[in-house]
Amino acid sequence: MSSKKNSPRILHDSFFYNEDCITGALNHLDDNSVDLIVTDPPYGINGNNHHLHYNRNEKLVVDGYIEIPGSEYEKFSYEWIREAARVLRPGGSIYVVSGYTNLSYVLRALQDEGLKEINHIIWKFNFGVYTRKKYVSSHYHILFCEKPGGVRTFNVESRFGLKEANENGRSINYFDREDVWTIPRQYKPGKIKNQNELPDELLKKMLQYSSNEGDLVCDFFMGGFSTARVAIGLNRKFVGFELSSSIFQEKIKEIETLEPGYLFSKLRTPIVKKSINQGKSWDPEECQKLLSRYNELLKSGKTKKDVVVILQDEFQRGYWSIEKALKKIIDLQ
Repeated sequence: MSSKKNSPRILHDSFFYNEDCITGALNHLDDNSVDLIVTDPPYGINGNNHHLHYNRNEKLVVDGYIEIPGSEYEKFSYEWIREAARVLRPGGSIYVVSGYTNLSYVLRALQDEGLKEINHIIWKFNFGVYTRKKYVSSHYHILFCEKPGGVRTFNVESRFGLKEANENGRSINYFDREDVWTIPRQYKPGKIKNQNELPDELLKKMLQYSSNEGDLVCDFFMGGFSTARVAIGLNRKFVGFELSSSIFQEKIKEIETLEPGYLFSKLRTPIVKKSINQGKSWDPEECQKLLSRYNELLKSGKTKKDVVVILQDEFQRGYWSIEKALKKIIDLQ
């Protein structure tokens, strides 16, 4: 990371720039230098009227929210996403939170700048904008993409082990990785806040799955500094940009008080159990034993689901490995 022109505030081995992200990234960030980008750009929908939809004390909301006119949104999207694609390392990931009004511009810019879509996530929150003549809008889009050419970080068991199950026997890991996330908005009664802030739980999820300790996380539109706060709390390095001076000066005070890694004590420890034969190919003798034992357990009155769980322990294989092997064996008969 280079240091030209405007000087950053440097805290906790992280860099905070009170300037436009497009020129800021060009002046301060090297090519292929960032591991993960998580950002929530302006939506181009008259953001200064956000308060009409929220039940909150507006005296605690910092003035200075900067919106992008709808007529400029396409050009704006291409310009910042071009810089994001440049600074991401090959294999690096980006999460872009977006409303639906200008979503097409964001999608097209990500694609045209060479970023490959991995998931189109829907974030369902706990209340929407009330309407009378159409359905209530109660979700945002999260576009999860990668820069091709390298190994993408995805820590599949960072939050829940693959074999962890709930009281109904269903995989908790599978549920957590579905592409519809129901996460409440975060309320901070009595605290100074930005017009629009992402909840810590949403950000923790992204950072746990898509980054490691020591990685460089970037936010092109810091706003309430939520991404910065969570990144530092998870012992990641951070770099970010915020154009509004009033928001920057107010929120940088919170960063000064943080202790790097402070969130680790609050994280759930996943229960990770590795199978001895995980990843090994099936030999013909083992396949025959699998089929014989499968039929034997079915005849005893157990459900197929219970049978596969038993076979996981007996053959020291994962659930899907058992499922695929059985399908292949049965299809060949």
